[in-house]
Amino acid sequence: MAAARSSDGSGPLRRAGRAMARALRAPFTGAARGIRKATHAHGAGESGLGKLIELHAVNGAGDVMITVALASTVFFSVPTDEARGRVALYLAVTMAPFTLLAPVVGPLLDRLPHGRRAAMAGAMFARAVLAITMSGAVATGGLELYPAALGVLVCSKAYGVVRSAVVPRLLPPRFSLVKANSRVTLAGLLATGVAAPIGAGLQSIGSPWPLYGACVIFLCGTVLAFTLPPKVDSAKGERKARLVVPHEEAVRPPAPAEVPKGSKGRWSGSTRAGGRKGREKPPGLRSVGPSVLHGLQANAAHRALSGFLIFYLAFLLREHPLAGQSAAVSLGIVGVAAGAGNAFGTAVGSWLRARGPELIVATVLGLALGVAVLAAIFFSTVMVAALAAVAGFTQALSKLSLDAMIQRDVPEEVRTSAFARSETLLQMSWVVGGAIGIALPLNGALGMSVAAGILALGAGASVRGLLGAARRGSPHPRVA
Repeated sequence: MAAARSSDGSGPLRRAGRAMARALRAPFTGAARGIRKATHAHGAGESGLGKLIELHAVNGAGDVMITVALASTVFFSVPTDEARGRVALYLAVTMAPFTLLAPVVGPLLDRLPHGRRAAMAGAMFARAVLAITMSGAVATGGLELYPAALGVLVCSKAYGVVRSAVVPRLLPPRFSLVKANSRVTLAGLLATGVAAPIGAGLQSIGSPWPLYGACVIFLCGTVLAFTLPPKVDSAKGERKARLVVPHEEAVRPPAPAEVPKGSKGRWSGSTRAGGRKGREKPPGLRSVGPSVLHGLQANAAHRALSGFLIFYLAFLLREHPLAGQSAAVSLGIVGVAAGAGNAFGTAVGSWLRARGPELIVATVLGLALGVAVLAAIFFSTVMVAALAAVAGFTQALSKLSLDAMIQRDVPEEVRTSAFARSETLLQMSWVVGGAIGIALPLNGALGMSVAAGILALGAGASVRGLLGAARRGSPHPRVA
C-alpha cells in the first residue's frame, strides 16, 4: 500500500499541499503572534491589560464598520441639502436623547461594580443585534434606522465608560495609567485604520454588508470580554465620586491627630444645628484640588471642537471641496490628517507618561487655539488639514494628561467612579459641538472662527487655573 501511495504521487502531493497551506497561513499566524506579543509586553499579559487592549481594538473595528454603513446611507447617498437634513434628523433622534441618557450612564454603571465584564459583553452583544436590525433599513434610510443608531451610540458610550473604569484595575507593576490608556487608545486607532477600508470594500458589495461584518466583530468582542481577569469585577475599596460638591458639603477633613482611634481614617460631615451629625459624604473631585476640574474644562473644549469639526467639515468640504480636489478626496485628506494627529498625540502621551500634566493640557490647548485662529484668518486647504491634524493631536494628548491628573489626585477609592463621570461629561461636550456644526452656515472662515471661539472659551475657563496648579504642585503623591 505504501508503494501504491508512492507510485501515484499522493504522498508528495499531500506534503506539498500541507507546505502550501502553512505558507499561506504563516503571514496571518505571524501577524497574530506579533500583535499578541506587542499587546502583552511589559507585564500587560500577566495583569490582563493585554486582553483589554485587544478588546478595545475589536470595539474600534466594529464601530467603524457601522460608521461606514451609516455615512453611506445618511450622508453620501443623497444631495447635499437633503443630506444636511438627514444628519440633522440623525442628531435630533439619536444625540438629543443621548444628552439625557449620558448623565445616567455613569451612575448606573457605578451600581454594577461586580458586573463590568458582563456590562462590556452586553454592550458588544447589543450592538451585534442592532447591526443586524439596521441591515434591513440601511438601504432605504427609513426612520426605523435612527432608534437602532441611538441604541448603538448609547452602547458604544457605555462600553467606553466601563473601559475607562476598568483600566486602573489592570495596571501592571510600575506602569502609569497614562501609559496604559495610551496603549489601549492606540490599539483602537490602529484597528479603526485597518477596518475602515475593509468596511468600504464591503459597502461596494452592498449596503448591508458592513453591518454584517460589524455583527461578526461584536460577537467576537462579546466572547473576548468574558476572558478578562475576574479582578475586573472587584469593587474592593471603591466609592462613588461626584464632579461637583455643594459648598455646605465641602467640609475640611480632620487632621490625623483629630481622627479617633479605630476609625481607620474615616470622617463624617459637619455637625448640623442641634448637634446632629451629617451623613458621611463621598469625596468629590473638587475636594482633591483644582487640577482635575480645570483639566476637564480644557478637555471639554477639545471634545466640543472634535464634534464640531466632524460635522461642519463634512458638509463644508462636500459643498466646497479643497482646491483642486473632489469632495471625497477632500474628506479623505482631512480624515487622514486628524487620524494621524490623534495617533501621534497618543504616542507622545505614552512617551511623556505623567510628567507635568497641567502644563501639557494648557500648552496643547493654546496650540490648538493658535492654529484655529490662523485657519480662520488664512482659510485654505493647508490650514484646514493642519487644524484637523492639530485637533487630533491635542485632543489625544490632553485626554491622556487628564487621565494622569485623575490618577494622581483622585483617591483610589473613588478613582474608578471619577473616570466614569468625566467620560460622560466629555461625550456630552462632543454632542454640543456636533450640534453647532450642523446649525452653522457653510462659510469656511466663519466656521474656523467658531472653532477658535470654542477653544477660547475653554482656555479662558481653564488655562489660568492649570498654570496656577502647575506652579503650586500637587498636594497628593504621584501614583506610578
